[in-house]
Amino acid sequence: MPPLPQHAALAAWAADHLLDPVDVDCTTTVMLKILDGKCKMGPHDKDVIPVLYDAIRHRPGRLLDDAMHALIARARSGEREALVAEIYEHRVLAETAISRPVMKAYKARLRAAGVLGGAGAGDGD
Repeated sequence: MPPLPQHAALAAWAADHLLDPVDVDCTTTVMLKILDGKCKMGPHDKDVIPVLYDAIRHRPGRLLDDAMHALIARARSGEREALVAEIYEHRVLAETAISRPVMKAYKARLRAAGVLGGAGAGDGD
């Protein structure tokens, strides 16, 4: 799908606001959840996260390394089915590394900024 005008605005927002390495880790973790099929966000929010991810994936995370980004790139390039077990393992590791309050605060910031849907959208994620 070609980039839409709102994608440029979302990418710019991410570049300006998702500055902390933990933001990179949280965005990467949600990407893994989307690829793993375990993300409970609505379709719009599932479309937003990859835009945010693409805008900040070059930045270092605090807990997650380049191996996660390489796995995501492989999955997005068409190897997803072959990588199901590996995506699952990395998703579980990422979710374990990031505390629940940190992830909830990250999503709350995105909702408060209007980047993600309103309260309750993807809270079970």
